[in-house]
Amino acid sequence: MVAIDTNVLLRHLLSDDPEQAQRARACLKASAPVLITDIVLCETLWTLAGKRYRLSREQLARVVLALLEEPCFCFEDEQAIWAAYCDFVDQTGFGLPDALIAHKARSMGAQPLYSFDRAALRIAGVEAP
Repeated sequence: MVAIDTNVLLRHLLSDDPEQAQRARACLKASAPVLITDIVLCETLWTLAGKRYRLSREQLARVVLALLEEPCFCFEDEQAIWAAYCDFVDQTGFGLPDALIAHKARSMGAQPLYSFDRAALRIAGVEAP
C-alpha cells in the first residue's frame, strides 16, 4: 500500500496539468491499494469547492462516491466517510468534512462534539458549547 497527498489526488481527478495527471494515474495504477487519508479527502473537497474550481454540492458528492467506489483506493476510516457522505447527501447546510469530524468523534466515543460552526450544529451529535 502507498499513500497519496492532496495534489496527486487533485491531478488524478482534474487532469488540469496533463503531465502531472499522467504521472498520478501511472502511480495509482502501479501502486494499488492507495490510501486516501481523512485529511487528504477533506483538503481535496475544500480545494474543489473553493474559488478556483467552485464545484457544487452535488458535484462534490459525485466525487466522493466515485472515490469510495474505486477499487484501487482505501481509506483511513471508510465507515466514517460513508456515514458522513450519507449525511452530506441527505441533508443540506454543512460540508462533508464537518460531517466526517462528527462521525470520527462519535466512533471514538466522544459525545457530544462541541462547535461554534452554525452549519455543523445541524449534524447529529454536534452541539454549541
